[in-house]
Amino acid sequence: MNRPSPTGLPGDALRALREYPRRAPLTLVYVCVLLAGHAWLGCVLSAERAAGVLGYASTNLDNLRDHPLSALAGSVLFFDGTLTDVASPGFVGTFITLGLGVCCFLARAEYRWGKRRAVAVFLGGHVAATLLTAAVIVVALRYGWYPAAVRESLDFGISYGAQTVLAAGTPALPRRGRPLWAVFVLAWPLGGAEWSGPLPDFTTVGHLTAALIGFALPAVPALRRRRVRGGRPPGAPGSPAPEHCAG
Repeated sequence: MNRPSPTGLPGDALRALREYPRRAPLTLVYVCVLLAGHAWLGCVLSAERAAGVLGYASTNLDNLRDHPLSALAGSVLFFDGTLTDVASPGFVGTFITLGLGVCCFLARAEYRWGKRRAVAVFLGGHVAATLLTAAVIVVALRYGWYPAAVRESLDFGISYGAQTVLAAGTPALPRRGRPLWAVFVLAWPLGGAEWSGPLPDFTTVGHLTAALIGFALPAVPALRRRRVRGGRPPGAPGSPAPEHCAG
């Protein structure tokens, strides 16, 4: 005799976990890569070698001038934060960027839009926010708002791409919750911001830029069309029912 499936929130959570590899296989692989990279830096490499790897992958001005592609690509292989110190601000950032941004919203984007468009949104947000922030840094250095050392500051991680998908996923939320979610996406980077003249620190500028990019993306026609599964147009006999909210 088959056991009845759990109902309610626990049942929905178990069902989502079982379906996760099928619904978002690329996101699952990416999460595994991020966790492996985090373990490699923290458990395998010495502190000096780990600092060297992150220094090379950092998307600061010097690296963007010397090896831009390597810096942009290497930066998204690691996340900046902690998985163990749950009382620290670093864990909050990890929960938002890795937990909500990648594990939830990137997975949903992959299921809703398909692998290519989800990757384009995530990486496009990462690259665009990084380059726009670099331009802000150049201007800020010219006017003395940032110290000269910012040119070689450590700046790596998934947070710009995660911030983009967090913002881009806003229309999929229930209508009443969208304004509150938009406020959260814009506000959380400002919680620990440090101001230099008229500007917050450059990472806050990057997060806000990525959020604005994400909010604008749902207007792109290619992202307004859901991925057609099974080769049948929506509404055709045997096609899946329309999706109304985040799964």
